[in-house]
Amino acid sequence: MTIFLGCGFAAKYREGGGNFSVPLQWMLGLRRLKLDAIWLELLPASGDVSADEARIKNFQRQLRAHGLAGRYCLLYQKSASGAHDLDSMRCIGISKREFLERLGGPNVLLNLAYSIHPPLLLKFEQRTFCDLDPSEIFYWMTQMEIGQSYHHEFWTIGLNTHGDDCQLPRLATVAASLGEARDLKSPIDPDLASHRDAATEGRPNWKTFYPLVDTELFLPRPRSRAAKFTTVGQWYWGGAVEVAGEFPDLSKKFAFEPYLNLPARVPKAQFELAMNIAATDPERERLRRLGWKIVDPHRVARTPRAYRRYLASALAEFTAIKGVDVAWRTGWVSDRAAAFLALGRPVITEDTGAQSYLPAKNGFRFVQDATEAEAAVREVLHDWSALSKQARETAVEVFDSAKNLRNILNL
Repeated sequence: MTIFLGCGFAAKYREGGGNFSVPLQWMLGLRRLKLDAIWLELLPASGDVSADEARIKNFQRQLRAHGLAGRYCLLYQKSASGAHDLDSMRCIGISKREFLERLGGPNVLLNLAYSIHPPLLLKFEQRTFCDLDPSEIFYWMTQMEIGQSYHHEFWTIGLNTHGDDCQLPRLATVAASLGEARDLKSPIDPDLASHRDAATEGRPNWKTFYPLVDTELFLPRPRSRAAKFTTVGQWYWGGAVEVAGEFPDLSKKFAFEPYLNLPARVPKAQFELAMNIAATDPERERLRRLGWKIVDPHRVARTPRAYRRYLASALAEFTAIKGVDVAWRTGWVSDRAAAFLALGRPVITEDTGAQSYLPAKNGFRFVQDATEAEAAVREVLHDWSALSKQARETAVEVFDSAKNLRNILNL
């Protein structure tokens, strides 16, 4: 059986080592399980052929660096259409002939973040939707058809999806009939309707999994010399979900605002952000005056290897989470947090309802405000060795890629 890992976000962002590391953990876990796995990456043409070729070469280079040469099929899509038609795609890696042969045999598609769309999606024998962002995915599923009618299984990292306090938007019935589907922003093609799985009827039965980290790649590292607390991400964010008739700001800029006085509260700690903030952006100077150091993630975390090295250079992660995950109690935990834990780095972050799904001693410190964050930072400075041990043990016990994939694939 071939396990296809469907991804549409790794190759196009060549500067994002952390972004690339997400599907990489899945592939390395599949390899540890000795499964016949193919990384199926979709790359839409950008209109700049030379830039696209650079993206393709970078994608191939990163796979070779991690022993995955020959284990991928990059589909270069010549048009920017949301429909994925194999006839309009160029296969790079395994040939189109081998790809079709594998499609003809027993196979499973692990479709990360709904990267693979119809009609190509429908060629896979078993189709599993793997959600990496529950607040946005759950919301948009109530607004339009984004693949929920064409998958057999649904998995989410929203650990608290079935919790009594979870307020994720619930999908009553999407596309229950073609008539209703035509009212959606992304209607179901009538020619595809017969492929809808009768068991789902447009209503996903969500199962939960933990974000994956390969604990044989991310190994514990000695305590860093610097008392640095950092995170990696995008300072601005264009995503949108509707909450009580409004569209709240989902950016890190907004989420971090209550915590920006931490450098003044804990002078012994160094607070750093690896965020995409332009050199001319006044935010850089504002953050600098408040005691934060800003570094370019495209420099310090450009590749998966550089990303691992940068995380290990810190004492711990400190980050704030977009407010909707906190308010909706999604139970979301980032793949980056799992990576920090595997390196033996504690994680200070806001509570989304995930705490009850973790061991009692887990390497996390969940906070709700700056006072609790200050206490957590001081605890890390004082008890780093014990928290580091808890972090690594939790990564191996809970977040390990092979362990989670066994669960998803029912092995």
